[in-house]
Amino acid sequence: MARAPVSVDLALQGGGSHGAFTWGVLDRLLEESWLHIAGVSGTSAGAMNAAVLADGFAAGGADGARAALAAYWELVAEAARYSPFQRSPLDIWLGRWTLDHSPLFVAMDMASRVFSPYDFNAAGTNPLRPILEQAIDFERLKSSPIRVFVTATNVRTGRGRVFRNEEISADVLLASACLPTLFPAVEIDGESYWDGGYSGNPTLTPLVRELDSDDTILIPINPIERPGTPRTAAEILNRLNEVSFNATALKELRMIALLRKFAHSDDSEGARWGRMRIHLVRNEIMSSLGYSSKLNAERAFLHMLRDEGRKAAQAFLEADADNLGKRSSVDLDVLLDGV
Repeated sequence: MARAPVSVDLALQGGGSHGAFTWGVLDRLLEESWLHIAGVSGTSAGAMNAAVLADGFAAGGADGARAALAAYWELVAEAARYSPFQRSPLDIWLGRWTLDHSPLFVAMDMASRVFSPYDFNAAGTNPLRPILEQAIDFERLKSSPIRVFVTATNVRTGRGRVFRNEEISADVLLASACLPTLFPAVEIDGESYWDGGYSGNPTLTPLVRELDSDDTILIPINPIERPGTPRTAAEILNRLNEVSFNATALKELRMIALLRKFAHSDDSEGARWGRMRIHLVRNEIMSSLGYSSKLNAERAFLHMLRDEGRKAAQAFLEADADNLGKRSSVDLDVLLDGV
């Protein structure tokens, strides 16, 4: 049945090649003509998905956005054919997506704990730069009807900076995805920037302050909960990254939960935060994938994640489509437990 349009915002987390899961979610959501995407906040891979989606939408509506996302991830997969980070024959035979047994990945991982990227990549070469420049028309992005908010972390101040459509460039997107152990900081306007995940993954504030829509769909990549206690050095570092990259978004969600209880029903900023309805596309696969697979951009892996993302989006629509425009489909009060 046809239904009245609902204006929504999207909040896209980052996570390297795991962002292909978000590609699948977006691909499915864009098939729903009643969903009107007002704005997208993204960090790292989420920022790239956001920029590609908005640029593609400006060129050809929802179908253009879907085509642009597919073209971007195919470019990533094609470039990965020549990447030094490849699965080992054993992992391929066992059907595992990990790079944990790839000699070059193991060597790079060990070197990153001893050497700075300024020691082996002082020029800041990033294989994603030519892909972004080919996939996105940054001039067209400036006038896209979909507002885009990209977060990067200012190295000097430790604060997040949110870049908007007219400010977004390949440098901004690379800054949002700049892991300081792998790449030198990206300089923009005389300031150095690292991955936006340290300060907002993604940042919800501009969605509340600058847009009129009261529904935000969060598409997570980093698991909030992971069973068991990590034991190996790699597992510990991976879990530390997940916890730190989720922390800011969880604080903003807790603030929404609190303001929903106590904010007045007016047009103050507190009331706007309290009105925001939160929805979540659940991601059941990431807890089975480790850190190393974030650098695996093999086409088969990206397509598997895309298909999982489409399945997750379909499950979300079947369970929660009727909540959009009416009520949150996430119980934010559980976020206050223990606070």
